[in-house]
Amino acid sequence: MEKKLGVYICQGCGLQEALKTDGLEGIAAEKNIEPCRVHPILCSPEGVDLIKNDIDNEGVNTVVIAACSRRVLYDVFNFGPGLVVERVNLREGVVWSHKPIQEGEEAPPDVEDPYELIQEMAEDYLRMGIAKAQRTVPAEPYEAEINRKILVMGGGVSGLSAALEASKAGYEVTVVEKNKEVGGYAAQLRKQTPWAAPYEALQEPIIDKIIREVEAHPKIDIRTSTEVARIAGAPGMFDLTFKDPGTKSKWDVPRQLTVEEREELEKAGEEAPEAGALKLEDATPDNPASILVENPDAERFGAVVLATGWKPYKPAQGEFEHLGYGASPNVVTNVAFEEMAAAGKISRPSDGQPVQSVAFIQSPGQGSDEDFPFAAGVTSMVALKQAKYVRDDNPKAKAYIFYQHMRTLGQNEYFYKSIQDDDGIFLTKGDVVSVAGNGDGALVLEADDTLLGQRIKVNVDLVVLATGMVPTTRDEPIMNLAYRQGRGFRDLDLFDGYADSNFICFPYETRRTGIYAVGTIRRSMSIPECIEDAAGAALKAIQCIESANRGQAVHPRSGDMTYPDFYFERCTQCKRCTEECPFGALDDDVKGTPLTNPTRCRRCGICLGACPERIISFVDYSIDNIASMIKAIQVPEEDEEKPRVVILACENDAYPALDICGLNGLTYSPYVRIIPVRCLGSVNVVWIKDSLSKGLDGILMIGCKYGDDYQCHMIKGSELADIRMDKIGEALKSLALEKERVQQVEIAIDEYDKLPGIIGEFMETIEEVGPNPFKGF
Repeated sequence: MEKKLGVYICQGCGLQEALKTDGLEGIAAEKNIEPCRVHPILCSPEGVDLIKNDIDNEGVNTVVIAACSRRVLYDVFNFGPGLVVERVNLREGVVWSHKPIQEGEEAPPDVEDPYELIQEMAEDYLRMGIAKAQRTVPAEPYEAEINRKILVMGGGVSGLSAALEASKAGYEVTVVEKNKEVGGYAAQLRKQTPWAAPYEALQEPIIDKIIREVEAHPKIDIRTSTEVARIAGAPGMFDLTFKDPGTKSKWDVPRQLTVEEREELEKAGEEAPEAGALKLEDATPDNPASILVENPDAERFGAVVLATGWKPYKPAQGEFEHLGYGASPNVVTNVAFEEMAAAGKISRPSDGQPVQSVAFIQSPGQGSDEDFPFAAGVTSMVALKQAKYVRDDNPKAKAYIFYQHMRTLGQNEYFYKSIQDDDGIFLTKGDVVSVAGNGDGALVLEADDTLLGQRIKVNVDLVVLATGMVPTTRDEPIMNLAYRQGRGFRDLDLFDGYADSNFICFPYETRRTGIYAVGTIRRSMSIPECIEDAAGAALKAIQCIESANRGQAVHPRSGDMTYPDFYFERCTQCKRCTEECPFGALDDDVKGTPLTNPTRCRRCGICLGACPERIISFVDYSIDNIASMIKAIQVPEEDEEKPRVVILACENDAYPALDICGLNGLTYSPYVRIIPVRCLGSVNVVWIKDSLSKGLDGILMIGCKYGDDYQCHMIKGSELADIRMDKIGEALKSLALEKERVQQVEIAIDEYDKLPGIIGEFMETIEEVGPNPFKGF
């Protein structure tokens, strides 16, 4: 279909007062674009009708709106499928973030009109928007036969609660549990911390009620003594194979080889057979094509809820030696104590004698105020509960709780207060520095009590350490994914093994699209917290299925219908796209050619940035249309003393932060031109080369924070961009340009007030290195 552009210029929100409308109309005239219309308030019903009329009667199929940021009024300017809508940010990006030269203020050289620099910005942004729109085609949804069944891995309180929530919404659910019975750790408890009003006394575990409800639900299928041998496919099309626990399956770990393993095969002169030539029994971990083999016995599901729970933290040898752990059998973990209490007898392991006094330690001691590893508020509540066990079993017994942090949030505070009313339970903030035996099986605990301001000693029969809850994903690839990047999650070290892809912005979402974490594999949680968490995970799984059915991304670019397209004729099988994708969206065939899985894709564009051959594109985000925006920027001659800098701003934190600058009237250099990118990891080196070869004086890349405390929505995007800076340095060297002309900075959305200073410093650097020698070429 032939492209027909229409340009629509808004005059509201202060635009008319700051900009010359005829100058903007002239840009459209230069490009022979008709219609080009101006409206006082384009987002008003009359303004929207103006655009709709041209779509219906003038054949406009590509709409360029010069008004406010693309981050606002999205629904107002959504004209349905089959159209391209390009937003040009004149409000937040130009008028609200820049001021005219005031009377008495010294104007820059060659600037006569107080509004000249603002006008130049607006005209450049309109040129850039038109250039991108001309090279963008409408997105068409990816169509596939989507399955709506949900698999829940794990039959504990989190998994069963998630199954209930999904089934109540009308979805069929299968729960697989490796043990002979469902219930998980919750079914092994003696008592549960309060889960109903008045939240003051211990209660019977709620898990029995949940199990009865799950077993009675017609849409829930429970399979005990079952494990997942393999997960292949993609959201809406997951093919799962099951096995008996402890048995070997030919599907246990089928995967494709890593880059290193492939290189070893190539050095050895070995070649894998074509995928179609493989037999089922040939699907082994050592066969690079095994990922391509389909199991005819697999069952299909739309999404997976990962609820495999936690396991007790096992202290390393000597880790808590100062607390007597390992030296005395009478120093136990809270898990061991719960097992003892559930069995009906709290006694000293050393001699089986009933206890008269128990000390509960909430922090490691020796001057540290940190909790035990993988501990949280749940361990505080467990200590209070277990102290109550001691008193319930023997009203004459004493319980001592030493803590650095006592966390009893919300309604839990009522239980905490009820414990304080028990005169046989002593709570004190203190640093336990040592636990040692006294010769008769009892223990002597020494603590620096910060409340009394002195060291105290307590004689007890038993010491309980509040060690934490380790997510099962930390040490085991429990999903057995048939993915190019391996069986489990990558980069788990970023969150100590927890499965979330971004705990700040995207709870429940893992590093594998369509697989959602719930409960204690996300963080240490109490049973009520797990039940509440289950609703969120179930809703995420449902959202994923329905988005996949519409051919849309589910997160973080919710509703996006684009997905990567490959021009395979130029592919060199370098495997960078398959290796660098943070979400494992790409597999590859036996030759290393990428295999796309559109419903796995999160549309971050990191594959686009990774590709040295520039063969990957999205219909609205490609090497070509971003390059066309760069080329559309008007570069003044060197003698005009008007530098030009491109800012490539991540759409997730940096671009919103720049908008917030405008909302707050914070100003920055009028010589910059901002281009939003999906992620800094999507920036291809060719854009840097294009910018500099055109004569632009510098490129500033602004993205999310990365590292141990990363905030990158795409996990590794900003980090990958930083790594690629070496290649950018090579590009600069090839052009005989200074490396200072290209820089990358990190910003969080709430640090918007730092942006004017960051941009100002970069402009000072550009002034120091001088104009780009390519100006005028």
